[in-house]
Amino acid sequence: MAQYYFEREVRTATGECYTILEEGKSIGRLDLHFVPGMVHGTLVVSESLTQEAIQELMSMIDEDLTDAIGVERDDLVVHVHQGRDLGVFSHNDYNMHEGHGDSSATPPAGA
Repeated sequence: MAQYYFEREVRTATGECYTILEEGKSIGRLDLHFVPGMVHGTLVVSESLTQEAIQELMSMIDEDLTDAIGVERDDLVVHVHQGRDLGVFSHNDYNMHEGHGDSSATPPAGA
């Protein structure tokens, strides 16, 4: 069984964002948003993860992470996306940050 670690990046009154690590390497990202009685999430994982690994992450999110946050909820809804990381974009720097993908990225439309 793989050892996954959720590293919190951001916490607000209504949500949290995590980088998901396996053996120190980023394999995904989780964004959680809290509304009364429900937690909505978006899980984005590396294209190399198996369905079993994704299911294991979902179990950890459901059983460990949301309980540790302490949010009362009746339901957890998570949208799962699988693919490759293109980088991290910033408002002030339209190029991808070093270490992520191709540094010749163009600004998003309308920027």
